[in-house]
Amino acid sequence: MIQLTSKQRAFLLSAASTEKALIQVGKDAVTPAVTDAVAEALEARELVKVGVQKSCVADLREIADLLAERTRSAVVRVIGRKIILYKQHKDPEKRIRIPM
Repeated sequence: MIQLTSKQRAFLLSAASTEKALIQVGKDAVTPAVTDAVAEALEARELVKVGVQKSCVADLREIADLLAERTRSAVVRVIGRKIILYKQHKDPEKRIRIPM
């Protein structure tokens, strides 16, 4: 799993603040379809916001950690019912330039 510094988290959090949730987690929590959708979104964008519906009774932090583990990404933050995930792009030309 990727380790982010507090400075990097703050930078990514500000970058994600204007984005809308691309993927919604429903009452079934983390299904293979949700995991695949998050993985595809991370491949395309690096930074993904996931919304968790109120019908989902699972713990949000557990959902975030499970998604991060399955997609090999980092949890930037869990805010309210939103989860922000980051995974560095394989192509250096397409990467978000985050501070070291």
